[in-house]
Amino acid sequence: MSEPENVIEIRNLSKDYRDFWGRRKVQALKSLSLDVKKGEIFGLLGPNGSGKTTTMKLLLGLLFPTAGDVKIFGEPSSNVEKNERIGYLPEESYLYRFLNADETLDFYGRLFNMSKAERKQRCEELIQQVGIQHARKRPLKEYSKGMTRRIGLAQALINNPELVLLDEPTSGLDPIGTRDMKDMILKLRDEGKTVVMCSHLLADVQDVCDRIAILYGGELKVVGKVDELLKSKDQDQFLTSALSPEARADIEAVLKKHDAKLISSDRPTSTLEELFLKTVQISQENPGQRFVSEEKGSDSPLDQKSEAKD
Repeated sequence: MSEPENVIEIRNLSKDYRDFWGRRKVQALKSLSLDVKKGEIFGLLGPNGSGKTTTMKLLLGLLFPTAGDVKIFGEPSSNVEKNERIGYLPEESYLYRFLNADETLDFYGRLFNMSKAERKQRCEELIQQVGIQHARKRPLKEYSKGMTRRIGLAQALINNPELVLLDEPTSGLDPIGTRDMKDMILKLRDEGKTVVMCSHLLADVQDVCDRIAILYGGELKVVGKVDELLKSKDQDQFLTSALSPEARADIEAVLKKHDAKLISSDRPTSTLEELFLKTVQISQENPGQRFVSEEKGSDSPLDQKSEAKD
């Protein structure tokens, strides 16, 4: 099978924020390069100030890079026409508080020049999809934070986008709402859409993302498939049927001797939280070091031992 095409291509991307006199105040991104493939859920992680939001704004064309290139659907990010194929859920949704859900979605549908019939159909589909049928006629000022996230997601999907950018999609949701949001994100992938999400809730990212990138200090530190990054490379674990006491005494020999059924064999995995914290710790101890590329044989920060500085 051929490799999926790249929806996003970032090459040597840097972004400086400067003061009134043009002096650099902050270097938000430093030579960032990564790809996001069609039909995958990609997680962009990092502590506060690592460059996640800057990257999102550069993808949308809301900021211009200091150096490097960003292409979406093969077009420069500065091409505003590409935004017709993108849906964006910001961390804080800016919605008109006195409109209800139907009016809100109808308004955003008009911005995409959708016909009245299209707007009505999409409104009905999305209100059902995000689960706010019971509150569709209430003004948004009466919505809770969780309900606001739901209508925000519906607004991001009104144009049936090919690429969906989500910034903290589960923020403010209760456990049931969080599970519903993750199911909706997985459904977007099943529909063939590409999803890029930022989140501080690492368990949510681990549940839904195919690949992740971890940024620290504006630099890419880790990128790869979630299951591969979390899998230990120096340990193995086995799950077998119940063994006799004799078998437990010498497990490796008795697997064959006692005809024990080997149910599974794999390497133990860690959690995304452990990977994230380890990456940040080693980044602080070794500035400028990148741990993982997607080349074969690369090591995860979990396989590295940090060295105490003198």
